[in-house]
Amino acid sequence: MGAVFDFFFGQYADYETSSIILEIIAVIFGLLSVWYSKQNNILVYPTGMISTSIFVYLLLKWGLLGDMMINVYYFSMSVYGWYVWTQKVDEAHVTPIARATKKEHLWSVIIFVATVLFVFAVYTYFEKWTSWTAYVDTFTTAVFFVGMWLMAKRKIENWIYWIVGDIISIPLYFYKGFTFTSFQYLIFTGLAIYGFVAWKKYLNNSPVPA
Repeated sequence: MGAVFDFFFGQYADYETSSIILEIIAVIFGLLSVWYSKQNNILVYPTGMISTSIFVYLLLKWGLLGDMMINVYYFSMSVYGWYVWTQKVDEAHVTPIARATKKEHLWSVIIFVATVLFVFAVYTYFEKWTSWTAYVDTFTTAVFFVGMWLMAKRKIENWIYWIVGDIISIPLYFYKGFTFTSFQYLIFTGLAIYGFVAWKKYLNNSPVPA
């Protein structure tokens, strides 16, 4: 039992207690955020902002620049998404769940490529190409950037990006030594699949505009 515990949590032996507590709090609010997103509940944004602000501090402290940039972007897009989700398309309805248009798919590609180039430049400037994880970070950062943008637009395709990024992040964060965050992404994956199914069911049951 002790060997199993050390395998999963041994890396925390040298961590400050405050950092461990903050990581756990960030994970809890991150899970709440994804749950509220699945529920199509606007509380996805305030809970997400708490989680991302904590992770920005921790990731900067740990020197994980790519991951930190993801969370800075999450925070800023949460502000934007909060605004979009409260905007009414008419007197009775707010911005609805919908499928991405061809233009939005094009923008997704542009955001992905731009993010890859930006993260590449940042990692090069700070000489962070010291591990294979940097290359994976670059890819997942771009995936999550697109996913967050589509979620703010309330497009169902956002879940596909979250699922891909979450699955990659499970072993990535465990390898980096952040077991709690790795577990968070494991749960994220399940919630993202559940969210995609729930949103797809909503769209299938929604009346098609004339």
